[in-house]
Amino acid sequence: MKRIGIDVGGTNTDAVLVEDGAVLSAVKSPTTADVTDGIRRALAALREAAGPGLGETAAVMIGTTHFVNAVVQRRELNAAAALRICLPASATLPPMVDWPPDLAALAEGGRYLVAGGIEYDGRALAPLDERAIAEAGRAMRAAGVGAAAVTSVFSPLDTGCETRAAEILRDVHPDLHLTLSSRLGRIGLLERENAALLNASLMSLSHRTIAAFEAAIADSGLDAPLFITQNDGTIVDAATARDQPVMSFASGPTNSMRGAALLAGVPDAMVVDVGGTSSDVGCLQAGYPREANNVVTIGGVRTLFRMPDLLSIGLGGGTRVATDPLVVGPDSVGHRLREDALVFGGGQLTMTDVAVAAGRAEIGDAARLADVDATDVAAALARAHAMLFEAVDRMKTDAAPLPLLAVGGGAMLVPDTLPGVSEVVRVPHHAVANAVGAAMSQISGEVDRIFRGLSHEDRLAEAERQARARAIDAGADPDSLSVVDVENLPLAYLPGNAVRTRLRVVGDVAALTARR
Repeated sequence: MKRIGIDVGGTNTDAVLVEDGAVLSAVKSPTTADVTDGIRRALAALREAAGPGLGETAAVMIGTTHFVNAVVQRRELNAAAALRICLPASATLPPMVDWPPDLAALAEGGRYLVAGGIEYDGRALAPLDERAIAEAGRAMRAAGVGAAAVTSVFSPLDTGCETRAAEILRDVHPDLHLTLSSRLGRIGLLERENAALLNASLMSLSHRTIAAFEAAIADSGLDAPLFITQNDGTIVDAATARDQPVMSFASGPTNSMRGAALLAGVPDAMVVDVGGTSSDVGCLQAGYPREANNVVTIGGVRTLFRMPDLLSIGLGGGTRVATDPLVVGPDSVGHRLREDALVFGGGQLTMTDVAVAAGRAEIGDAARLADVDATDVAAALARAHAMLFEAVDRMKTDAAPLPLLAVGGGAMLVPDTLPGVSEVVRVPHHAVANAVGAAMSQISGEVDRIFRGLSHEDRLAEAERQARARAIDAGADPDSLSVVDVENLPLAYLPGNAVRTRLRVVGDVAALTARR
């Protein structure tokens, strides 16, 4: 069954046509200011490369940096109201208290604190103030605010307060787009609330973007459903992606890591994805990226929700190189590589030029590098290798050597050997591993909650039951589901043998398996 995978990066938009795990066609095209136009161009180039067979595509999977870039670049955000269910506690630090002022000003849609929530042991903090919630909803409607984040104290233990608040808000403001913090974040009120607010502030953009993606697919003559990749290496259907744009944050490097694992057939390894602007280093465990368990800052906002554990450095094919003294990055020519790099007739020495001069790549016109000093080339390459070694070493959890999978358009910058690495594996189609990862993605279901009063076996069984139910609701084939990640954390400060359990299952897309 044929699938199309597309990954929109800062420099290039990559597209592949895949069938039964084999890459049939692959193309790269420069990313455009209008992301949708870039996808149209990539699909046109893929059609030219693949021919009539493209029309048999069963699904299109897209990974995009569009939403995280909107936060980082402070653009196209809508106002989002914050409803925090917490009184009489947690009122000292209001919503958005730790946001950068410029970002808070863009997303500010009103802040409402009401009574309710639960204690850490599950007891009610205070009766839920349903009247205050209804008044808040009417105030949001009067102010013209179309999105809101609902956060309740310790809601990962019990989602009841958030669920009831959502019902009340929809009654008084039917057009309100709601984000419930318990569906995104983890324990930690401010960080969970921040994640929900970022998600709510992206509602307008996500709806426009997903609709534009679907239009681009239709304009390309394809009759195939759209799926969007997430930051755990899996996909969701377009309808779900509209309501959870933050789950696509960091999906680009995640796609590359998944693609590297699939192309190399190596489930446990380090991965370095060298793009045009930066390099991302991560660790594969059972074929999926290791998740970060600490606070992740996005656009200056502290969040705590599912994100891959990655280290990014300013090294890529478009990285600018200065000599006398030697400076490698961190700035890059980005998508202007084909205009600015020396090998393409430009006037800027880049790491692509360095790789060509060192004989590590055959790109552009090497004759244009005649005036580049060989000593400068060797020094720049040595500096790049040192940067990569330091990044890989920092991301390893122990001293045991692991294979390093080198992917991305700038993979030629990775040396053939590195200390602490058993071997450097250069996978086939490494330049489009991100699009391959998108095309081959599966659907996941995850549970991250606190269980009390259950035995170890019963707790795992209940967690798996819930995770499987969520995966099936998201469109997974029940017969294909398997557990890929389990984590248990005993919570000694909670009564009743409390344990935080995180369990994830993955499986094939039911709609696609049914068409086989």
